[in-house]
Amino acid sequence: MLKKLSLPTPHTILLIITAAVTLLTWLVPAGKYDTLKYNSDTKQFVKTHLEVTENLPGTQETLESLNIKIPLEKFVSGGIYKPISIPGTYNQLEANSQGFIDLIKAPIKGIIASSDIILFVLILGGMIAIMNFSGAFDAGIASLASSLKGREYWLIIVVTTLVALGGTTFGLAEETIAFYPILIPVFLAAKYDAIVALACIYIGSSIGTMCSTVNPFSVIIASDSAGINWTTGFTGRLLMLIGGVVICLIYIIRYANKVQKDASKSIIFDQKEMIENLFGSSTDSNQKLNGRLRLILVIFALCFVVMIYGVSSLGWWFEEMTAVFLVGSIIIGILAKIKETAFVNTFIKGATDLLSVAFIIGIARGVSVIMENGLISDTLLYNASTITEGMSKGIFANAMLFIYSGLSFFIPSSSGMAVLTMPIMSPLADTVGVGREVIVNAYQYGMGLFAFINPTGLILASLAIVKIGYDKWLKFVLPLVLILTIFTMIVLTIQVYL
Repeated sequence: MLKKLSLPTPHTILLIITAAVTLLTWLVPAGKYDTLKYNSDTKQFVKTHLEVTENLPGTQETLESLNIKIPLEKFVSGGIYKPISIPGTYNQLEANSQGFIDLIKAPIKGIIASSDIILFVLILGGMIAIMNFSGAFDAGIASLASSLKGREYWLIIVVTTLVALGGTTFGLAEETIAFYPILIPVFLAAKYDAIVALACIYIGSSIGTMCSTVNPFSVIIASDSAGINWTTGFTGRLLMLIGGVVICLIYIIRYANKVQKDASKSIIFDQKEMIENLFGSSTDSNQKLNGRLRLILVIFALCFVVMIYGVSSLGWWFEEMTAVFLVGSIIIGILAKIKETAFVNTFIKGATDLLSVAFIIGIARGVSVIMENGLISDTLLYNASTITEGMSKGIFANAMLFIYSGLSFFIPSSSGMAVLTMPIMSPLADTVGVGREVIVNAYQYGMGLFAFINPTGLILASLAIVKIGYDKWLKFVLPLVLILTIFTMIVLTIQVYL
């Protein structure tokens, strides 16, 4: 009987979470920290207390007077561009409890707020459909499956490692949504299941961002907000990255080998036929990989190269990434000699196929909308900052790990978490006698560990693309999360006593 129980759809899960957070706004006191932001035009700080703003001199003395131990150049250079919380300024406010109408509006507001990533997903769906129509996928996957025969495990190693490198260097996360429709057929052709493809991409991204080394959206902005150089603690994070990637690779390969030898060992064996019909490209394709199809595949791959370069080096975000895939789709349609009517109909059908994913992204953002409007984010932060008083070094570091894991449910954005919490949390390290890099590491590792299963993060959107239930993902990944948690706690404890 228990085996027949399953979790509801991702959309329903997120709506339940939104309702629960709405209820929290009635139970958790409202409150807010004063904030400080640097205005580069006037070269002044803007301090906000409740709804009242005050201009302050843009000097180091101003920061010191507010007990903010961050060098002025971090603000001037643009390293810290979002408003930061000012320590010791928490004010309890009159409750702004969210009601039924707010609950109904939250997913709508979330969809509007995340329209950039939603459009990116829809355009991506259209491009995938055009690629399938061209026949280049079938021919390319058949050729790849033939060349990898007997060495399929290299697919796991290469994909996971490359995605992890993207995560640790520039925060490759939301962009990985583009990889699932492309790589799942490749993994299926290698006699793996869709969970192996999902794991290589999602776990690769998660372990990479968890152990960020030079990622400007997490370690650099967090270090800046903590008032330390981002290179402080770099060696420890690098070793953590290597250890984490190795653990993840061993875990994925062990599962993948079992599935490859016996398909019935797959956690999603009951979905095998459905997923293969949806994603499987024929490895016996009669379509030969000729020069025209090779050129189409090159153009397709170049779209990702341009996207990654633009995000990591040119400051691009979803508007530019979406434009790259739209232009790429048109070029591929021309090369494949697809008629205009067929191109438009195929593109729209492909976008429709990912509409469910787009709604999940918007509904997830709605949870943040309720939190912000209900004024409970800062209250949770304030109470979390008081928990660690009087702790020893090792217990303190690990307590911060779990505090950040918990906070990431409500604040899944790494940059948002950094600027909101670091000015409050990093001074706690001084009172315990550890370096502030310990707080930065706990922030990264805590958020990263919970990201493997965080329903308000990217996992539900990823699962919707792969057509795998959240319950089956939990069955697969929870043992890995436990292993990584123990490994992380050991590493953090060692670091504070070295």
